[in-house]
Amino acid sequence: MAKNNKLIAPFVKWVGGKRQIMPSIVKLLPKNIAAYNYIEPFIGGGAVLFQLQPKNAIINDFNAELINVYEVVKHNLNDLIKDLKRHKNEADYFYELRGLDRTDNFRKLTPVQRASRIIYLNKTCFNGLYRVNNAGEFNAPFGRYKNPNIVNEPTLKAVSKYLNSNHVEIRHGDYAEVLKFADEKAFVYLDPPYHPISENSNFTGYVQGGWDMYDQIELRKACDELNKKGIKFLLSNSSADFIKDQYKEYNINIVKANRAINSDGANRGEIDELLKSAA
Repeated sequence: MAKNNKLIAPFVKWVGGKRQIMPSIVKLLPKNIAAYNYIEPFIGGGAVLFQLQPKNAIINDFNAELINVYEVVKHNLNDLIKDLKRHKNEADYFYELRGLDRTDNFRKLTPVQRASRIIYLNKTCFNGLYRVNNAGEFNAPFGRYKNPNIVNEPTLKAVSKYLNSNHVEIRHGDYAEVLKFADEKAFVYLDPPYHPISENSNFTGYVQGGWDMYDQIELRKACDELNKKGIKFLLSNSSADFIKDQYKEYNINIVKANRAINSDGANRGEIDELLKSAA
């Protein structure tokens, strides 16, 4: 693997980010990964994409606001940086901006303003947690950080240059539609919302409507189809017994990851996660 630009890195904090388990992920990748077309249907914070920095990629997410951020970073970086610099790290300002998606004024925001809002909220909300309620409204509280890095110019500029210097297609929609582009020349990395280990650990607030066990079953069926076609893939998920049973026909690797999203503080910390690849 060629030496990559370390400035190309996630610019938003996303639940279940993969930076801390990256060595385990890299070990399970095809040896000649650079020869494959990279497909990531649940892009999230993009840790694996930015680690690999493939020349040909399709990235996707069902979260429209997140995908808008990627589009703006690629096409309107200067305007985005300018807008980010106007934000204030103050509670009243935070809640005013957070509440825009509950009003008609939200529709009047430009793509740049929407992207700027998401990055600002992500950098200043509690625990850097992107979370929406069932109505699709951002609902994480103010984080009260002294000096959050709202305008990370070096990283934003590096990511923008990467997205523009390579063939990276940015899509918004259902993961199943993106998998239609996969063939034997593709490598697919799947990082869906994790199945909860327990009720207290349940978190699927990435998009309105959440993600349930039936979605997990449909995804496993999609993996079966990839496997039948000889398409290489790697999937991350929790170590829940339900998930272990769904993927019992596949190679399973258990890795440790620190997570801080459990509603019970005593249950936060190092937990098992699964990495699954085709048998």
